[in-house]
Amino acid sequence: VQLVESGGGLVQPGGSLRLSCAASGIMFRIYAMGWYRQGPGKERELVARISSGGSTNYADSVKGRFAISRDNTKDTMYLQMNALKPEDTAVYYCNANSDYLSRRYWGQGTQVTVSS
Repeated sequence: VQLVESGGGLVQPGGSLRLSCAASGIMFRIYAMGWYRQGPGKERELVARISSGGSTNYADSVKGRFAISRDNTKDTMYLQMNALKPEDTAVYYCNANSDYLSRRYWGQGTQVTVSS
């Protein structure tokens, strides 16, 4: 099983980034997918989650700025991040979770740095 994140980088405040998570080795369409992040000196926290059926939920801190989506034909999940703030600086991790199969997987993470 592999979850490979991409799209991170350095961006100025107010800018945008689009993260991708490409999955392999799992039946992607049956997994709930999520983005988590861990900032410097902070615990890992949920950013956004999308169910196998497409329902979404977001952390209050990113509502209205971030949008999670998935393409089951490409086994890929996305996170469109707009109006980025310095406090969004973190390593962003992709997560795949199946309660039915009792399986949970993590990607290696991609660094997002918001700074002028």
